[in-house]
Amino acid sequence: QVQLVESGGGLVQAGGSLRLSCAASGRTISNYAMKWFRQAPGKEREFVAGISWDRSTTSYADSVKGRFTASRDNAKNTVYLQMTSLKPEDTAVYYCNMNSRGLNYWGQGTQVTVSS
Repeated sequence: QVQLVESGGGLVQAGGSLRLSCAASGRTISNYAMKWFRQAPGKEREFVAGISWDRSTTSYADSVKGRFTASRDNAKNTVYLQMTSLKPEDTAVYYCNMNSRGLNYWGQGTQVTVSS
């Protein structure tokens, strides 16, 4: 089993930045691609960003491309999401995700609120 704990969310003005962290425990995540999702009130959870196990490949939703950057430190068993030029529509609970053999692991999420 793996436990994922997100942190770094908060309230920020539009145009500001935040850096989210997702710390894993229970097993190493170094062999797994990791993803970030978000869920806004009344909306379905949506993919935000992904990073391969070796950092060679990243992918982003069109809505965040050029503003968000996914990274990871396998030695710390942690993944990050650097968010810049934040917009009110980025307001959501952000979750990190790992998929192992078809089983999805999720953290509890961290709230990001962007004020206009």
